[in-house]
Amino acid sequence: MSLLQKGSARLLAKRPPVPRYCISVPTRPASSQASSPAASNARTLLYAAVFTASAGLFTIYYLDSRSALHRYVLTPAIRGLFDAETGHKLAVKALKYGIAAKDQVEDDASIQGEIWGQAVNNPVGVAAGFDKDGEAIDGLFDLGFSWVEIGSVTPKPQPGNPKPRVFRLEEDQAIINRYGFPSQGHAFVLSRLKERLPQFFTESKPASLRPGDLLAVNLGKNKDSPADSIDDFVAGVKSFGPLSDVLVINVSSPNTPGLRGLQNKDHLERLLAGVTKARDELEPSSLTSRRPKLVLKLAPDLEEDQLIDIADVVQQAKIDGVIVSNTTIQRPKHLVNANKQEIGGLSGPPVKAYSLKALKTLRQHLPESIPLIGCGGISTGADALEFAKAGASLVQIYTSFGYDGVGTCRRIKDELVAELKKEGKSWNEVVTSAVKQLSPVPSPLNEEIKKGEDAVSQLVAEANYLKNLLEEATENVTGSEAKTPEAESVSKPSESVELAEVQASVVA
Repeated sequence: MSLLQKGSARLLAKRPPVPRYCISVPTRPASSQASSPAASNARTLLYAAVFTASAGLFTIYYLDSRSALHRYVLTPAIRGLFDAETGHKLAVKALKYGIAAKDQVEDDASIQGEIWGQAVNNPVGVAAGFDKDGEAIDGLFDLGFSWVEIGSVTPKPQPGNPKPRVFRLEEDQAIINRYGFPSQGHAFVLSRLKERLPQFFTESKPASLRPGDLLAVNLGKNKDSPADSIDDFVAGVKSFGPLSDVLVINVSSPNTPGLRGLQNKDHLERLLAGVTKARDELEPSSLTSRRPKLVLKLAPDLEEDQLIDIADVVQQAKIDGVIVSNTTIQRPKHLVNANKQEIGGLSGPPVKAYSLKALKTLRQHLPESIPLIGCGGISTGADALEFAKAGASLVQIYTSFGYDGVGTCRRIKDELVAELKKEGKSWNEVVTSAVKQLSPVPSPLNEEIKKGEDAVSQLVAEANYLKNLLEEATENVTGSEAKTPEAESVSKPSESVELAEVQASVVA
């Protein structure tokens, strides 16, 4: 062993052993130890203040529907973590319980809409299918929609089609669904609508309970009802008429067997006559002081001659408006996602061309007095303006709302304001111009024929009234004066001759 190694060994031998787990802690001066509780309290208060301020700022940011957080963080996270139907249900519950964002901005005057002579705050609504059972009505209005359409609602509760039944096509920004009208039924949804009503109200108000907004109920039929039966729709009119601004007759879902067959002219005439009669028999609502408007919702897959027939039936039945359109059963060749093979109705940008084509056809065959509501593939302000130029008074969104989240309505409205500024027009000016240009010009001959038909109907009614008076007078005379059989045989033919003469003069 070298001298250096021996010296090192001696030094180590003399050094006292150190415990393996002993940690040396330096002592503080007494003055420092005495001041530590005060410093600790100050730090705690500072942290609490920072946390409270941060939480408050985050809450303000979160509750504003314009926040990029919703479109680029929360909504994609939900899509990544949950399947389409579960994500849909979570969104409805968030809106139901008031924990979703709200539209904090007042609508620009340039996007004020109008339908049936009534002003609406803006032209953007949410289509049926999102809030099927009327759970999130006020949450949806809080997002800035001017038209909230709940349903479809069926008379009896039904579960809908087996799961899975909703599929995302993310590369195409589209959805395929085959829900099949899952519904909690008329009674349950009706109770929800009644819960919204104020306990006392002294003046009439819209069923939305918000000035400038409309509440619509989309009526469907049960899967086990006869295919050609109109009873489910008539029941819906009677149930929801007093608590809605608009009732939508949905004969266009591809997911209920036989339902689209009601779009055929013969079936549609009977259906629309039945629901119109049921609506007209309702007493004016104690809430709105009027009867609801009736609107028909169509598929985008109809041929031009079918749409022309439907336009004729809509006019004859005095339906108030048409929504164009529901989902499509067509599959454009440019679809990318593998889910394109799933059975069901396709919605989103791929359906836009079909909806626009059907809307333009209907606008060319319906008078200006019957408004159209555009729906199908609307995801930007430019899309909404395109539908306005095709003659749509209002528009609805669905799939873009699912992909972009709670800020979608506000974003589309802001984009629409910018598009209208480029045009130098308001929404109503664009719509009015398009409707006048595209709607058929009323024929003077048709107007005269219509006036003549109304006049004949009035004269026939008056003739029947006179006939009843004549019969009553005859009965009175018969009761006071006994007539011989010969007199009766003479008087009755003379009365028949007089009545025939009156009817003949009316027809002439």
